Amino acid sequence: MDIFLDYLWAFVIGGCICVVAQILIDKTKLTPARILVLYVSLGVVLTAVGLYEPLVKLAGAGATVPLTGFGYAIANGVKKAVDEKGLLGAITGGIEATAGGISAAICFGLVMSLVFSSRPKK
Repeated sequence: MDIFLDYLWAFVIGGCICVVAQILIDKTKLTPARILVLYVSLGVVLTAVGLYEPLVKLAGAGATVPLTGFGYAIANGVKKAVDEKGLLGAITGGIEATAGGISAAICFGLVMSLVFSSRPKK
C-alpha cells in the first residue's frame, strides 16, 4: 500500500505543477520559454528558503522531474559545492550537479534527430 501512495503523490504533485504551467500558457501572454525560466527560478528560490525539500520527500519524482526539479538540483549542487569549495562552488556547483541530465538531454536529442526527420508545419 505504501508504494501505491508514493505513486499517487508523485502523480498528484507532478500533475499540479504541470496544470499550473498549462494555465499560465492558456490564460496569460507568457511564452513557454518564459514559463520555463520561471519554473527553474522558482525551484531554486523554493529550495533556498527550504520549502521544496519537503515537497520532494512527499512526491519524489513528481517534484524532481518537472522544471522546478531542475532548479532544485541546481540549488542543491550550489549548496554542496559552496560547503566544500567555498565561493568558487557558487559558480561550479550547479553545473556539476546537473551535468548528467544536460548531457543526457543532448545525447537523446541527437539520437532522436537522427532517427526521425523533421518537417515544417503546414
